[in-house]
Amino acid sequence: MFNFAYYNPTRIHFGKDTINEINSLVPSDARVMVLFGGSSAKKTGTLDEVNQALGNRFVVEFGGIEPNPTYETLMQAVEQVRELKIDFLLAVGGGSVIDGTKFVAAAAEFEGEPWDILTSWGGKVTKAMPFGTVLTLPATGSEMNCASVVTRKSLKAKLPFRNELVYPQFSILDPTKTFTLPERQLANGVVDAFVHITEQYLTYPVNAAVQDRFAEGLLQILIELGPKALAQPQDYDIRANLMWVATMALNGTIGTGVPHDWATHMIGHELTALYDIDHARTLAIVLPSLLRCTKTAKHEKLLQFADRVWHIQAGTEDERIEAAIANTQAFFEAMGIGTKLADYNLGKDDVEAVLKQLEDHGMVALGEHENIDLAMSRDILTLAI
Repeated sequence: MFNFAYYNPTRIHFGKDTINEINSLVPSDARVMVLFGGSSAKKTGTLDEVNQALGNRFVVEFGGIEPNPTYETLMQAVEQVRELKIDFLLAVGGGSVIDGTKFVAAAAEFEGEPWDILTSWGGKVTKAMPFGTVLTLPATGSEMNCASVVTRKSLKAKLPFRNELVYPQFSILDPTKTFTLPERQLANGVVDAFVHITEQYLTYPVNAAVQDRFAEGLLQILIELGPKALAQPQDYDIRANLMWVATMALNGTIGTGVPHDWATHMIGHELTALYDIDHARTLAIVLPSLLRCTKTAKHEKLLQFADRVWHIQAGTEDERIEAAIANTQAFFEAMGIGTKLADYNLGKDDVEAVLKQLEDHGMVALGEHENIDLAMSRDILTLAI
C-alpha cells in the first residue's frame, strides 16, 4: 500500500427531513446564494423547504446550472456573488450543481483569470467561499469531495480541478429527495458511481486489502440494487443505500494508498464536450473497451474483479477476464444505457475528433501507468464503435 494522507472535513446529515438542519449549519447572519439547475427543485418543493430552513437570512437564487455546468453560466453567478456581497453558497441539486458551486466558490475569491482555476487543475486556488449542499441526485460523490469538472462551451473544453479549499462544509442527504428522479438520471447515477469505483480499483495490486474489499462491496451493492431501483422507485431503503454508495465511491476512502486510473473519465469528458452526451453514458461507452485494451496491464486486478465481484471461477484467465468485462457491459445496458458509440450516432470521424481534443488538452499519457497514448485511445474508441 502507498503512503497517504487522508483528510475530509465535510459534515454529512443523512436521512428524512434533514433539510431542516440547514438552519443550524448556515451562519445566522449569512448572505446566501442558493444555486440549482432546472425547474425540478422548484416543482418538487425542495427549494421551498430550503428557503424555509434558511429563515430570515438574506437569500438570492441562481438557477439554470446545466447538467454539465458551463464556465459561461457560472461566471454569471460569480458576478452576482460579488455584486450582492454574498458570503455563503448553498448548492441544491446533483453533482453538476455542486461542481458548479465549487467553481463559483473558488472563482469569486480568485484574483486572476478564473479559467486558470481549470487549466491549473486547481493548483492556483488559494482561497474559496464557504458552501454547503443539498443532494438530490446521487452519482458523482461531489457532495463529499474537493473535485469539480466544468465545461467551457466556447472552447469545447471540459476540465477538472481539485483543491482542499472546496470541500463542502456540510451536505444534506435525504433519500426521499430522489423519489422524483427520472429513470434516465437514476440510471446515470448508478453507472457514474460504478465507474468512479473502478477508476480507483481496476489498476494493479498494492496489497491494500481494506480499500479492495470496500470497493468490491460497493460494486456488488450497485449491481444488486441498480435494477431494483428502476423497478421499485419509491423504496426508501434502496434509495438510501444507493445514495450512500455514490458518496462513498468518491469521498477519498477507497482511493487512499492505491493507484488511480481516470482514463475513462478523461476520454469521456471529451465526448461530452463535443457531443453533449450525459457524463455517465460516456463512461459506459469507454470503460468496457478500455478494459479490453488494457487487460494485460490490469490482468491481476481484472481476475480479482471477476472472482470477487462477479463470482466467475470457471474458464481460463482470459475467459474469466472477458466474462467480467462482458458482465459489466451487460449491467450498464440493463440500466438502459448504451455502451457503443453507434448508440449515440457516432462513428470513425468522431473518433478522430475526440483524439484531436485529447491532444489539444494534453491528455496523451493517461491511466495508472501513463501508457494510454493517443494511439491506444484510438484503439479504445474504435473498439467502442
